[in-house]
Amino acid sequence: AVAWIDLWPEWPAPTLVLYGPKSSGKTHLAAVWGEKSGAACVKPEKLNDETIRDIAEKARHVVLEDADTLIGNVETEKGLFHLYNLFKEEGRSILITLQEPPVRRSFALPDLASRLRAAPSVAIREPDDVLLSAVLVKLFNDRQLRVDADVIKYILAHMERSFEAAGRVVDMADKKALADKKPV
Repeated sequence: AVAWIDLWPEWPAPTLVLYGPKSSGKTHLAAVWGEKSGAACVKPEKLNDETIRDIAEKARHVVLEDADTLIGNVETEKGLFHLYNLFKEEGRSILITLQEPPVRRSFALPDLASRLRAAPSVAIREPDDVLLSAVLVKLFNDRQLRVDADVIKYILAHMERSFEAAGRVVDMADKKALADKKPV
């Protein structure tokens, strides 16, 4: 996923679809690309036939996060379809984040489905132990909590393997440590 972000502006298509589970880092990568490209972040529910010209006037490139909410809605799909075509014509770029790849989604507009299914799509997979360990350390550090390597090792052996679960575990451990007035 990072390699695709770094590849811009040499993407082979006007749109890149970045997909993965909740809390997997899509927002972070979208923000990195947004900074690099000067893109504006557009909420999916704001897309329709009336808003695309305004969006196109304000932004050369666009990040469309959590686009799962627009799929299946004819009005927002029409907005994305027209935005896609306009940006393609003008050599602009769109980064779309989803939880699942476009090939697994049911679109209301077949033309939009074909464009997004043909666009480069890159997955962020569930983390391995090394990455999950680093994520746990970072999440604890974000809360200014220092934990021993043994604690991380114990948590890894007993938790669900996902970024979202790591966030929940750190939150619960923090609350428990505060309630018990003991370190994690």
